[in-house]
Amino acid sequence: MLVGGGVVLAAGAGTFARISRTPQTALLPWEQAGGPQYGDPRMMALSFAVLTPNPHNKQPWLVDLSQSDDTVVLMADLDRLLPETDPFSRQITIGLGGFLELMTMAANAQGYAVETELFPQGFDGAALDQRMVARATFKPDPSVKADPLFEQVLTRRSLKEPYDLNRPVTDKALSSLIAGAGLKVLPGTSNDMALVQRLRDVTEEALRIELTTPRTWKESVDVMRLGARAVDANPDGIDLTGRFNEAAVAAGLLSERTLLDETSQAFQGGLDYNHGLCQTSMAFVWLRTSTNTRLDQIATGGDWLRLNLQATALGLGIQPMSQALQEFPEMASLYEEVHQRLAPSGETLQMLGRLGYGPSVNPAPRWPIEAKVI
Repeated sequence: MLVGGGVVLAAGAGTFARISRTPQTALLPWEQAGGPQYGDPRMMALSFAVLTPNPHNKQPWLVDLSQSDDTVVLMADLDRLLPETDPFSRQITIGLGGFLELMTMAANAQGYAVETELFPQGFDGAALDQRMVARATFKPDPSVKADPLFEQVLTRRSLKEPYDLNRPVTDKALSSLIAGAGLKVLPGTSNDMALVQRLRDVTEEALRIELTTPRTWKESVDVMRLGARAVDANPDGIDLTGRFNEAAVAAGLLSERTLLDETSQAFQGGLDYNHGLCQTSMAFVWLRTSTNTRLDQIATGGDWLRLNLQATALGLGIQPMSQALQEFPEMASLYEEVHQRLAPSGETLQMLGRLGYGPSVNPAPRWPIEAKVI
C-alpha cells in the first residue's frame, strides 16, 4: 500500500475456475516479484519485501515514495495491528523489521546500497503510531553484492505441517542454521529431547490458551480466509484452503460461527491439528535480546527472515510458535516459564520456532499477498 496512491504489485483480477482449491490472483505477487514492470529500483525491492513473513499475515506495512526519487519511508499501517494477542505491537514491529531486511536484500541484488534510519521521529515502546518506522535511501553502488540467502526468497515458507519423527535435526544442522543466517541478535537452539518435549508441551498449551480465550481467538478468526475464493477476495490474513477445507466450507462445517463454537467439529479439529504440529517438533530455535526496544524488535525481524531463508537453503522446515511469548494476561505463566528456560539471564525472548523435516518434498503453498491502492 502506497501513501498517495499507486501499486507495488501488478496483481490483476484474472480469471479462475470457481471450483479451484488454490488461490489464483492472491499468489500472483510471488510470481511477479522483480518483474519487468518495475522500472523504479525501489518498487522492484518492495515487490520482494511484501513477501516477508509477518504475524497473522496482516501485512502491516505502509510505504511513502513521495519524499524523493531515491527514498522509501516505511510506516506501520495502524489498521492492521493485533491488539489482543500483540498488545504492544512487538510482533508487528518484528514483521516490519523483516520487511526492511528483505527490501535491502532485494536492493543489493540490483546493485543498490540502502542507508536506513530507524524511527527518525522517535518511538513509543507501548504502542506503534503514525511516526516513521524507517527512512531508507537507495544509492547505486557497484561494489554491493547480492546476499546468497536472497536466492531462497521465492521458495521460502513457514512449513506448517507435522514433521517426520524419524528424521532428527542434528547438531550439525543447527550449527549450519545459525552460522549461515548471519544474525545480529542472540540465537539459541536445542535438539535435546528433554527440553524439546517440554517445549512441545508449552507451545501446544500456549496455542490452546489462545484458542480458548474468546477475544484472542476471535482476533484470529476475524482474519481467516475460508477457501480459495475468500483468499482471492481478501488476500491477507490466515488462509484455510485445500481439498478438505473447501469441502468443509461447502458443507457449512467450516465457518466463522463453527470456528468460534468450542463444541464444534471445526474447533476441535483445530486443537487436534495443533497437537499434530507441536508434538512432532524435532528441535527449536529462538531469538532473544538483552533489552526490548523497537530497535531490538526490528533487528529480530531481520534475523527471523534470515533464519527462514537459511532453513530453506538447508531443506529444513521452520515454523514460528511464539504464542507463549505473547503479552496478554492469560499467557503470563507460560511466558514466565519459557523465559526462565530460554532466557535465564533476563533477556527478552522475541521469537520461538519449531524445526523439523516435513514429509513433503516440494514447498508448502505460499500465503497470499494483499495488493491495494489508496
